[in-house]
This record gives sequence, C-alpha cells and structure tokens, in this order.
Amino acid sequence: MASPAKFSSSFFFTLLLYFLSVTSLPPLTSSAITVPLSLSHFNPNPSPDTFQKLNHIASVSLSRAKHIKNPPSLSQITTKEPLFSHSYGGYSISLSVGTPPQTIPFLLDTGSDLVWFPCTHRYLCKNCSLPSNPTNIPSFIPKLSSSSKLLGCVNPKCGWIHDPDVQSRCRDCESDFKNCSQICPPYMILYGSGTTGGIALEETLDLPNLKVPDFVVGCSLFSSRQPAGIAGFGRGSASLPSQLGLSKFSYCLLSRKFDDSEMSSDLILDMGSTSDKKTEGLSYTPLLRNPFAGKSEFSVYYYIGLRRISVGGKKVKVPYKYLYPASDGNGGTIIDSGTTFTYMVGEVFDLVANEFVNQVKNYERAINVERITGLRPCFNISSGSETVSFPELKFQFKGGAELALPLANYFSIIDDAVCLTMVTDGVLGDGSDGGPSIILGNFQQQNFYMEFNLRNERLGFRHQSCNS
Repeated sequence: MASPAKFSSSFFFTLLLYFLSVTSLPPLTSSAITVPLSLSHFNPNPSPDTFQKLNHIASVSLSRAKHIKNPPSLSQITTKEPLFSHSYGGYSISLSVGTPPQTIPFLLDTGSDLVWFPCTHRYLCKNCSLPSNPTNIPSFIPKLSSSSKLLGCVNPKCGWIHDPDVQSRCRDCESDFKNCSQICPPYMILYGSGTTGGIALEETLDLPNLKVPDFVVGCSLFSSRQPAGIAGFGRGSASLPSQLGLSKFSYCLLSRKFDDSEMSSDLILDMGSTSDKKTEGLSYTPLLRNPFAGKSEFSVYYYIGLRRISVGGKKVKVPYKYLYPASDGNGGTIIDSGTTFTYMVGEVFDLVANEFVNQVKNYERAINVERITGLRPCFNISSGSETVSFPELKFQFKGGAELALPLANYFSIIDDAVCLTMVTDGVLGDGSDGGPSIILGNFQQQNFYMEFNLRNERLGFRHQSCNS
C-alpha cells in the first residue's frame, strides 16, 4: 500500500510555486465500461538476461511486501478498458482525463488508493531508466484542460489524502475555515519501490459514454522509480472504484514471459449492478477486513480467508496465526495486483518450499540459479524429459473455494532450471512479522478471471484464457 508523507511548510511553498510556474488552471449513470489491460511498457530495470529479470522482480516483490506489511503511519499526504501486461511485472490501463481529454497510462494497483499521473512538461523522474528528456514520459498538462482545478484544503476530499481533521491540515486558515482559500497540501506517496509527490486536482474523468466531473487525481511533479502513473483500486475513499461508486470490478491478467506484450485483456468496471446473484462459473470467497482500527493503512487491502495450502495433495500445516488477522492487525492474506511474486512470511514459505523439496525427487537442486535469481527452490531439469512434472499447488479459502494453480503460475523455467516464483524474508533481505502474512501476487493470478464484488464483499474467480 502507498502511504502519504508529512511535509514541512517550506517544502509546501516551494512545490506550490513550482507548480504555479509551469501550469495555469482553469449525474453518474449506470453502465459497464471495459478498459484494455496490458503489461506495462515502463521498465525500470531493462535487461535482456532472464536471470537478472527474475532477480529484479523478486527484489521488487519483496520490497513491496515489506511496505505493504509496514506502511508508514503519517497524517499528511459496467465499463471495459484494455489491460496490458509488462516485462517487469506490472499491468497497465489507459484512462482519459481533462477537457479535452488527455490519455495517460496507469499501473493497476489494488493495494493503494490514490489515482495519480505524471504532470506538466517538467515532470522529474529519478532512477526511472528512461531517457533524460521528460517529454518521453506521457504526462498530463493541466493548462491544456479547461476542467482542471486545484483541490481546496477545506474540501472533504482533501481528507482522503491527508488528515480528515480540517483544522489539522488547513493550519494557514486559522479559524476562518469558511473563507479559507488554502489549497490541499502537497502529497508525497511512498511505495515499496519508489515515491512520488505533487498537488491534488479535481478533474473530469472521461470514460466511454460517461464523464465523471470533480474526480480527485494527483498531479505528480516528481517521482523516484515511478515513471508511470498509478490507478489505485484499493478500498480507500480516493480510489477509482470508490470515487465511481462501483458495485464491482473484474479483470483477467495475461500470462507473461518477462517481455512486454502488445496483447491486452479486459478490465471491467460495473457501476450499475444491484443484483446479489453470483456470476455463473465462479468460485467465491468473502472479502474480509482487518479488525485492527489502530492501523488505518491496512483498511485499503482486500483480505481473503485462506484456510489451507496443499502441495501435491498434502496439506501444509500452516499455524493459524498466519491465516487470519489477529487483534493487532497482523497476519492474514491479501490479494494484490501490484505485487508480482506471491510473498509469504518466513515460517509459511519454508513449510511450502520444503514440501516441494521433499516431493520433487527427479531433479537436483540448482543452487547456483537460486543464488543468481534470489528464488528458491530451483531445480535442474537439463537431464529430464521434454515435459516436466511438479506437485500441484492449491489454496483453499473460506466458503470452500479452491484456487488450483497451473504449473506456470508458480514455477518458471529459465534455460535448464525451474524456480518457485514466490519470495520471503531473508531471501533478498530481512523482513518483519507485522502486516499480512501472505500477499497473493499477480503472477499467481495469471489467466484467472477475478471479480471483486464490492457491494456484496466477495471475491470470485475461475481459471480461463485471458487473450482477447
């Protein structure tokens, strides 16, 4: 999850002056909108070597897991669209914003809530592995939109990003909040792999056959390791599903071979469904909430009740404390489109990995590959047959729904080796016992149709081909 950071007053005025120097600012209907969903083309670590790509994705997955588990607690800060996949593990959509509309790519992220994009011609991006010329990064230009306006500090929507208490966030207004002209303070968002900062705007979101006025977006002026904007699809008030009042959204993630693809699948935004009827052919499990009120950052996540993990039909004896969030908010399982490789806390991962090692007798461990990729266990398949066979990995959830993963969703073949595509603490760094114990990443969701029913708070899924 992304978390807002606190600013000093000097930083606020510097950022505001910079923003004003580069730009000038001037009823939802029931429908279903489909947006193309694809792998992201912004690769922060371009490398032709598959081993290095796997190492990078494993590292980024673990960094994101650490952030999701320990987000900073700081006070400030039915439609179809194509969904594209990308070599470094992300999935993107393109959305049109402004009047006239400007089309910008966004990474789909169910683990955060703010929707933001690179903003102005002078957008700065450090460590983005892109040409130094910022015009190569698709950016929103507010002065070209007649509907752009700065979000006011006393506007309740400002409380979606910063402190809900207007007196805490609008200190320059003193006691005259009725006539307060202060804008919403600048935000700085911290992600597991980077940061971004900017000014909040109200804009028109232009969807097919639907215009949404006064949609809150972040106009980011600088970022680190975040070249593309992010569309937050979490449970927070600022997220795209919350602002649109979606009853549900669904996607199907294309499988990847660690290269960018022009193919896309569909992201479906459903605003009109009021039916409690379940979609035929889907298995369902309830979407749960973290019971700990003291860590509001956890409220953005989509928790699901994982009851059992099995390898090759054998139950892995996972301690109960890892399966459900405790009263202190720690533990449990979340599903996250922004994490690539599934994360498991050390004790759970070791139980699962050791079970694979115990059951796989036909292949020797590829220790050198494990060292290069940061993944384990890896096995040498050079002396094997043309087809490889490994134990099935299955997750069972509350309500009886079972997620039986295809082999390609949890093992990747690299030359003459195959590696388990999951990460844990200690593989690429130390972690913490706080936060979710298991984060189900997008690699494990490939070629599954996933339906997030927000009205009835349940997750539905089925295995299918996502190629459109």
